[in-house]
Amino acid sequence: MKKRAVKVLAAAIAGLMSLTPGLRAAERITLNNGFVMRCDHHSQVDSRVRLYLSAGEDNYIEFAPEQIAAVETVPDSPAPIVAAAAPVNLNAKLTPVDLGEMLARAGTAHNIDVDLLASVVKAESGGNPRAVSSAGAQGLMQLMPGTANELGVDNSFVPDQNVRGGSTYLDELLSRYHDNLALALAAYNAGPAAVDKYHGVPPYNQTRAYVARVIHEFNRRVLAREAQQRQGSPAAQTTGTR
Repeated sequence: MKKRAVKVLAAAIAGLMSLTPGLRAAERITLNNGFVMRCDHHSQVDSRVRLYLSAGEDNYIEFAPEQIAAVETVPDSPAPIVAAAAPVNLNAKLTPVDLGEMLARAGTAHNIDVDLLASVVKAESGGNPRAVSSAGAQGLMQLMPGTANELGVDNSFVPDQNVRGGSTYLDELLSRYHDNLALALAAYNAGPAAVDKYHGVPPYNQTRAYVARVIHEFNRRVLAREAQQRQGSPAAQTTGTR
């Protein structure tokens, strides 16, 4: 389901360990894949680095130290960082090929099966980059505004940003729950606090149905891919959500 490829960066680890313990100022984290996110503070727990998304200890995601390229202290209420970029046409049609390529890039960056990412996108938004849930989740992988902000996603309606953010979040949930797919998906849907509270998939009908739906779709895609391979056809690695 998920393979891990770890590259040790001694300098990054040394930089992490040299930070003042207990520092509560906001921090900007740069991952090895170039993704940037913010957290309230961090700590090392059982050889893992926990990035706490709020001042408390319940809302966090975990990384191996070697996955982190840099940690910077920033003001508690930093001014928004606006990068110069070409205007984004949010009305442009997202084709299945375009979406498939985005998912393939994200899958490679996070060592997540592209069919799993496609299954999550299908369950979350049906491939609609402008989707908004009743709870306010946005875009292809239905990121809540607060989560998107912590993941460094400036605009959840930009497909590539949304997929990168959602894939990063799913990757960290898989790490947090030791590659237990059902728990990671439950946390993606209901939040890690609910999974931790119930020590498993929460007893919410919507969450249980979501987990079953994604796993069913993932299995269907994998079986179809394997059938194509047996027939000598190239595996459909960038099929999007259709």
